[in-house]
Amino acid sequence: MLPRLSKIKGIHPGTLLKWELNNRNLKSCELADTIGEHRQTISAILNKRRDINPKLSIKLSKEFKTDKDYFMLLQASYDVKKLSESEIKSKPSINSIRRIIFWDTNFDKIDWDKNKKAIIKRVLERGNETEINEIISFYGKKIISKEIKSIKKSHLPSFEKNIIEHNLI
Repeated sequence: MLPRLSKIKGIHPGTLLKWELNNRNLKSCELADTIGEHRQTISAILNKRRDINPKLSIKLSKEFKTDKDYFMLLQASYDVKKLSESEIKSKPSINSIRRIIFWDTNFDKIDWDKNKKAIIKRVLERGNETEINEIISFYGKKIISKEIKSIKKSHLPSFEKNIIEHNLI
């Protein structure tokens, strides 16, 4: 028996299917044959490489005796969780960082992931306490430490001073 949606919100439907197949001692190919679906499709869902669509949700609901939208709701819940996590992590609180630090860049178009090395260097060289703490909060000390090791050298003494003060190595 599958759990209520409220208890499993946010997990990928493939995780639940894998768990249920194990409980029933079924192989993914057996499930695929039973519901008339391609084996590769079921395998991709079990490995989180593919999402559930409405047609498949209906097929699975018949096999697992659930509401027709059970797997679609689970998929939607997973998608919302994944998107909200990526939005949270996509950029730091930009109100905590002065735009002037990035005078030579369009601040609104900064790719905070792709350019993290340059951003970390710039903030450690020219940032105030609030800005440095925001960057530490956003990237985490482990990532910052790794990026610092790849930075050859800074001409500004504040860079080394801030690394030491914030225990970043």
